[in-house]
Amino acid sequence: MELQTQRLLLRPWQEDDADELYKYAKDLQVGPAAGWPVHTSVENSREIIRTVLSAVETYAVVLKQTCKPVGSIGLMIGRQSNIGLPDNECEVGYWIGVPYWGQGLIPEAVRELQHRAFEVMGMQKMWAGYFDGNEKSKRVQEKCGFKYMFTKCNVSSQLVGELRTEHITCLTKMEWLTSK
Repeated sequence: MELQTQRLLLRPWQEDDADELYKYAKDLQVGPAAGWPVHTSVENSREIIRTVLSAVETYAVVLKQTCKPVGSIGLMIGRQSNIGLPDNECEVGYWIGVPYWGQGLIPEAVRELQHRAFEVMGMQKMWAGYFDGNEKSKRVQEKCGFKYMFTKCNVSSQLVGELRTEHITCLTKMEWLTSK
């Protein structure tokens, strides 16, 4: 499954993407803000592609201009979600490499997945979350129409021994339809 936007191709991750993934996922500004540890090697990135990024509805965010991945985005449907949702709701998660921050690429990718979730998959709500201090992720959610719902304290992340505060936002299908 491949999806396209004006500037992006959203496609499944491939093991051949490990070098590009490592280039961005080793940055201390990327993973920890999203709640996951920095990648330690190309082989570590290759293993993440095999075990995590191979999940259904998970896409490499590829620049059409270069044909190289610069980030990742995915939908977690129902119980796959970190929130524990019904089968007709999903959660979106995303990140992008630091050189591409502030260019509107992730909002562009999120909007494409909103279309897929609501129009193609029949989802009724899309949820998202961001950890305290991750203002860039918060801003993406605001730009894409998500509304603040609640805050969870003492949330465990993949960062060993660290509990964080997570803010949860939501967009309903009806809100999305009326904002188009």
